[in-house]
Amino acid sequence: MKRAARLAAILDLLAARGEVSVEDLVERFGASAATTRRDLDSLAERRLLTRTHGGAVAQSVAYELPIRFRSHHATGAKEQIAAVAASLVEPGQVVGLSGGTTTNAIATALAARDDLADRGITVVTNAVNIAAQLAMRPEFKVVVTGGVIHARSFELVGPFVEQLLGGIRLDVAFIGVNGLSADSGASTHDEAEAAVNRMMAQRSDQAVVVADASKIGCTAFAHVGGADLFPLVITDPAVTEDQRAALADAGFEVRTD
Repeated sequence: MKRAARLAAILDLLAARGEVSVEDLVERFGASAATTRRDLDSLAERRLLTRTHGGAVAQSVAYELPIRFRSHHATGAKEQIAAVAASLVEPGQVVGLSGGTTTNAIATALAARDDLADRGITVVTNAVNIAAQLAMRPEFKVVVTGGVIHARSFELVGPFVEQLLGGIRLDVAFIGVNGLSADSGASTHDEAEAAVNRMMAQRSDQAVVVADASKIGCTAFAHVGGADLFPLVITDPAVTEDQRAALADAGFEVRTD
């Protein structure tokens, strides 16, 4: 495993558990104890975790992994999800994209569609990295919400976002989340991002949760919405049959292709 991917995986595990040990990380990722300690020290220097004797703990409950690390996690799964999501978009539609690595992959998939060249689409996003990527396609109209930027996720949040979203309507919105469970619905690590995600979904004729299988069954800090808001979930084939059944019982339609 490359170092960047290993660091991302360590932070993902830390976000899920709250604490990790060097011994467990060595067993899980196969790096030496010395290398693992250097990994933890490097992440601690960037204030992404707090070192303890024999391991590390998360910095806060509402833990958000910086996007530069998340971009190395589950890339194949996110590309699969993006292909399915992009296939739902028709020329001329208004599409909402929240921030995150999965929605960024959807933006990439949309930009690669030659059939959108004639009529194009309008993309409304609160993620500055997604806006910058799609701005290179002149046939796409890109609307950036405004707001206060979260440096870890490149997402804009706050009343300026809500003011813009309150005055528009979307055909479809793809919302990335940190957790999706049958009991708790969709959730994120940050309450401000959750509020924007919720409003973007509410302003859409079709709101879709996009989450790789590692997020299924997980619950993060801030609730976004349940099956009444997100009737459709797109994930990857690694989701288990038990997870699919639980989500279906809760009212979610689950697609992997």
